[in-house]
Amino acid sequence: MSIRFDEKGKFFTQVVSKEPYPVIIQTLLHRIEGNIYARQDERIKDAINAESQFIAVTDVKIYNSQGQVIFESDFTLINGDHIVWMIPNYET
Repeated sequence: MSIRFDEKGKFFTQVVSKEPYPVIIQTLLHRIEGNIYARQDERIKDAINAESQFIAVTDVKIYNSQGQVIFESDFTLINGDHIVWMIPNYET
């Protein structure tokens, strides 16, 4: 990994450090629990807006309308157009 410093001492690397944020995401058909990622001093909203059409989510559980887990995965992408709402999941 290479690190480059500018004249003010700020450093640059090829690795972008991001923090996981547990969230609950509601689509029209499913509730999704997992982690999305944002830079340390960045709002979740800004991280979502900076993403492409798809939002990366890790440690995913997808629930049907009866509250039953129908799918679990280490990683999935969610189409941002299908999100109805998203809230922080403070219970995890």
